[in-house]
Amino acid sequence: MASTNNNSSVDLGKPQFASHSWAEPIIVVSIMLSSLYFNRRRDFSIFGKNNNRDLGASHPLYVKDEEADPYDPYSERESDDQPRSQPNANPYPPKSRKCLWYTIQTPNSSRFARHFHSRILQKFPFLVEMFYWVMNYLFYSCTKAIAQSLSPAGSDVVQLAQDHAIGVLNFEHHSFFSIFFPIEEADLQAFFVNGHPGWMTFFNRIYSLVHIPGTVAFLSWWYFSAPDFETFAIVRRTMTLGNFMAFIIFCFWPLMPPRLLPESYGFHDTVRQEHAESVWVGGKMVNQLAAMPSLHFTYAFCIGSTFFYHSGILHRLFGKRTTRTTVKDIIFFILGFIYPLLVLCVIVATANHYWLDATVATFSVTFSFFCNRIWMVLLPLEDMLLWVLRLEKPIPTTGNLRGLPQDDDREGIEYRPV
Repeated sequence: MASTNNNSSVDLGKPQFASHSWAEPIIVVSIMLSSLYFNRRRDFSIFGKNNNRDLGASHPLYVKDEEADPYDPYSERESDDQPRSQPNANPYPPKSRKCLWYTIQTPNSSRFARHFHSRILQKFPFLVEMFYWVMNYLFYSCTKAIAQSLSPAGSDVVQLAQDHAIGVLNFEHHSFFSIFFPIEEADLQAFFVNGHPGWMTFFNRIYSLVHIPGTVAFLSWWYFSAPDFETFAIVRRTMTLGNFMAFIIFCFWPLMPPRLLPESYGFHDTVRQEHAESVWVGGKMVNQLAAMPSLHFTYAFCIGSTFFYHSGILHRLFGKRTTRTTVKDIIFFILGFIYPLLVLCVIVATANHYWLDATVATFSVTFSFFCNRIWMVLLPLEDMLLWVLRLEKPIPTTGNLRGLPQDDDREGIEYRPV
């Protein structure tokens, strides 16, 4: 059984803010409420009628129940010679969804578009994104119990995770692959703990207070700033798939973080001195033996890559964009380098992760980017959930708020006039 280190003789930097336990939730909730406000549909009133200039009075939100929807999102199922004005035609035909090699039909929830809770979502479409990430967090909270249930009968999960951790250190520093990991994690931490305690305090606070609030703020900003919803959805699906891959590894291959290894390995738990850890990762249901891959670096690498894309500099280098590079573009390009490198230093210097954890996270994000549309197979389940809740999925505001032309490109749906 591994034990935490005795850090009483080591200067680990200053502890976190005394209000940390309640300040972080307030920060996150404030970011979410601000996200709802800035990403709201401005020309839509929950209680008003036919007052949305963006959607027009012909949108399903304003069509009477007995009238047919003038847009057919699922027109592939109907032949071109079948008029929509046919008296017996179903005004809410089933949706045709592609699920792997099959096409299945799911209920059409557009008939619920005028329901009050549908109108709330239409006014604040970012609520859908908040729902997705709450589900992500709940699933992560279950990985501890799943890992314990999957462990062989009579085995010690903690000892197994410690054996895996020792194996990672041997792989990094006592094998052929040591050429890729020239600096040992304990040496990097000692450099900051012994010689730069101010930086250690900064790293502690970054690890505790930036991961969750910073990721939520990024998603809100990208929802607002992306050129269209599909561009936003690619990033969101990539991060979600990266999460899912990490959760699977957490369940089947528990790994003890360096801070929990025996004292002989030379690591110190700098973040959790005086119980200063993030409130989102310090509960009883949180899996403390889930070091690989690093979710901190998963998010940071995805965010940094998005900054690269948003800067447009790479597009200009390859001749795909001819506009002049601005100071803002340069700042985003630099942030694309700095943010992942900062997070990498933070997670290793605080003894929460190994170099290999970030390496695996890099590969998982890259794989997730190229396979992100695999989540489309869950659209039938989303349709079923919307039907059960009597909800219509809102039209995203991404692109609209900055004056860009925006079609209704909700995932998996193509709208075209009949």
